[in-house]
Amino acid sequence: MQAKRILRFLNDIAANNNREWFLAHKPEYQAIRTDFEEGIGRAIARITEFDDEIAHLQVKDCVYRFNRDTRFSPDKSPYKRHLGAYICSKGRKALRGGYYIHLEPGHCLLATGSYWLPTNILTSCRNEIMANISTWRKCVENGKFVKTFGYPNEGHWEESAKGFGLEALKTCPSGFPRDYEHIQYLRMKDYCSWVRVPDDFFEGDRWLDRSVEIFKVAKPMMDFINSVVDDYE
Repeated sequence: MQAKRILRFLNDIAANNNREWFLAHKPEYQAIRTDFEEGIGRAIARITEFDDEIAHLQVKDCVYRFNRDTRFSPDKSPYKRHLGAYICSKGRKALRGGYYIHLEPGHCLLATGSYWLPTNILTSCRNEIMANISTWRKCVENGKFVKTFGYPNEGHWEESAKGFGLEALKTCPSGFPRDYEHIQYLRMKDYCSWVRVPDDFFEGDRWLDRSVEIFKVAKPMMDFINSVVDDYE
């Protein structure tokens, strides 16, 4: 993937986020979009080698549109400042956890899992964790997971290089024991693990091997949560 070219265009659109500039540079956008989509196609093929649940996916099922929905936003810029793809067996809009690839100048990242769940499903996930705490701890307390993502809610989305969980309750969730030994897992409001990567991470071909290594580490955690989510989708 020609990450430098993609990120250069994204830098330019951030500085010229208007329809006139975009139309004048549309051939360049189409070129970097094609390059990105080819990369996502290769990522799907590589992930399928260890997760055949996503084998049926096509690139169009995973890549997000570039136009922003500005209806409820004070920011009326028409275009996004990043390219993103969510490789999930049930599609981009599913609650089920998947693999996310994000290219944005200075903010590139990889993420795995579910970043938002309705309260009823989140409650079920917490109950499942309590009922199978030994299995859960093997997923998220092994050396590779902790080294790659850290401990729950230890990282901060805006400033940390890695993290496990985007948000957490300050206290115990309603209906759960306040003195539970592993309360940190019940306080989590999402089950998303993420790693920020340098802008040159996606340049060339090696990014596929490195991405697969990261995704594999997070997969047992994601599978655990997906076993609950699947009861609702």
